[in-house]
Parts: sequence; structure tokens; C-alpha cells
Amino acid sequence: MLGWFKALMPREDRFFDLFERHSRTLVAGAEALENVLRGGEAVPGYCQQVVAHEDEADAITAEVLLAVRRSFITPFDRGDIKDLIQSMDDAIDQMNKTVKTIALYEVRTFDPLMREMGGTVIEAARLTAEAIPLLSAIGTHAARINTLTEAITRVEGRSDEMQERGLKALYQAHRKDGGDGDTMAYLIGAEIYGHLEDVVDRFEDVANEISGIVIENI
Repeated sequence: MLGWFKALMPREDRFFDLFERHSRTLVAGAEALENVLRGGEAVPGYCQQVVAHEDEADAITAEVLLAVRRSFITPFDRGDIKDLIQSMDDAIDQMNKTVKTIALYEVRTFDPLMREMGGTVIEAARLTAEAIPLLSAIGTHAARINTLTEAITRVEGRSDEMQERGLKALYQAHRKDGGDGDTMAYLIGAEIYGHLEDVVDRFEDVANEISGIVIENI
């Protein structure tokens, strides 16, 4: 009877499949966001792509949380599973918040540093997508996972520096005594920079969750 009951439960590797699927939405969302930051009349279409990827990610997150409740056996601690998928979902949620701001203010041109920060988002997403599948064999891949999570942390540091430089450039361009005095442009630009930095911050949260899982399971 116990064997029959366990056979009805989701397999352990189902979680890894779901994690990997979600990580692919992160990369797709990041690539769409990078296209948004290129500017031009294609911006609204790429914003919608980010929204679509965020919807897909939400569905995967819901599937993971349902599987946690229904599974007889999980590959690692249930709390760690929930925290990991939620941190991943927070990253693409923040991408969605970024494009909502861009759509709200109908922004069509972006500072070079904004585009560079879009590059850090892609870099962090791709590092995450490489690390996630390795969790299915933590003991074998622990060293590589640690290398990847450390790389994500370094990307976040670079992104933080870009944000600071971008905000300074905005201030210099829009202060009344040295620029055109466009306060609204400054506020919108600062909000976009803040959202972009928040995206990369959320990837650092993912890296921290992954590192915690490694520590607990080797």
C-alpha cells in the first residue's frame, strides 16, 4: 500500500524540472528587457514579452508550491524549495515592475548606463540558469555552483556601481543650474535605474538561496 501511495506522488526530479523551466523564463525575460532598453517604437511590444514571461513564471511557481504540498518526498527541505522558487519569481516580478514603469511613462529612449544595466540582468539570469540544473547533483557540482553564485554577487556589485553613476549623470543633466532643469525626466530616470538595480538584487537573493541549499546538503 505504501508503495502504491508513493507512486502517486510527484517524483523528486519534478522539482528540478520546474526549477529549470523557471530559470529559462528568467533568461527570456531578461533578453526581452534588454530589447526594451534599446528603445524605439518596439518598446511596447518587448514590454509585453516581459509580462508574458512573468505570467509563465508565476504559473511554474504555483506548480512548485502545489507539488511541495502534495509530495511525499522532496529532494531537499520544503522551506528551501519554497524560498528558492519565490526568490526566482521575485526576480522576474521585478522585471515586470520595470517595464510597467516604462510603459506608464511611455519612455522610448534610455541612457547608455541603463542599457549596460540591462546587460547585467542578462548576465545574472544566465548564471542562474546554469546553476539551477546543477542542484540535482549538489555533491558532484558544489564547487561549480559556488563559483556561479559568487559570479552573480560580483555582477550585482557592478550593477550597483552603474546605478550610482547613472543617477549622478541624471542629476548633472537635469539640475537647473547646469542642465535643462527637467525634474520629471530626472524622477522617471531615477525610478528606472532603481528598478533595474532591484532586478539584479533579486538575482543576488537567488544566489544566496542556492548557496544555503548547497551548505545544507553537502
